Amino acid sequence: MEVSKGFWVNTTHDWSGVVDADHLASIRQAPEKFAPGGPWHLLLEVLAYAADEAFTRGGGRCLVTVHPDGSLSVADDGRGTDTRTDEHGQIVKKPVMASKDLRFFDHPQAETLQDGHPRRGMSVVAALSEWLVHTNRRLNGAWTQRYEHGIPATDLVPVEPDGTTGTLVHFRPIGPVRSLGVLAEGQLKRLATTGPHLDVQVSDRSNAGSSLPGDDAG
Repeated sequence: MEVSKGFWVNTTHDWSGVVDADHLASIRQAPEKFAPGGPWHLLLEVLAYAADEAFTRGGGRCLVTVHPDGSLSVADDGRGTDTRTDEHGQIVKKPVMASKDLRFFDHPQAETLQDGHPRRGMSVVAALSEWLVHTNRRLNGAWTQRYEHGIPATDLVPVEPDGTTGTLVHFRPIGPVRSLGVLAEGQLKRLATTGPHLDVQVSDRSNAGSSLPGDDAG
């Protein structure tokens, strides 16, 4: 049944807005605050959502890939980002990329990531990336959407279902973030300890495509 967005309950994000431009601009103005340590922190922000989903489902897997162009991707096997049909018959995806996470952004004491810095939410990753592509597969359909500096550059574009569910977040941090640090092999190996419910595998294609399976981490 199609229901007006006005009746949708806000849990992690505000369904009433698609893009919070002021919120995204405030993040872009302070990359050293919102991405301490550089790309490593943004990667941990994305993985935190995969870990949440794995915890909810009692277990899950994800693949982290380091690409030759400096971009990173995280693919999980969860249920996919919540996507609904509004009263006009339009597909609406929860605005996780372009609006604040109500649980964390204004409450930095709520949760810390593996690097010891506050979790702020996925909008930090989108705002501090030259581009980000979010591919979302759910039982009721599959879509992809591109963002540039946190702003949607495309609408939701349907993609062919493949019988799976989950999300793929592929992003390239902006130059000022990349200058704050680089990913180290030791950090990638530590991803195996992201959470007890999430099995993390790593494919490092930045140097001749070496692979770092999570269960090899020490």
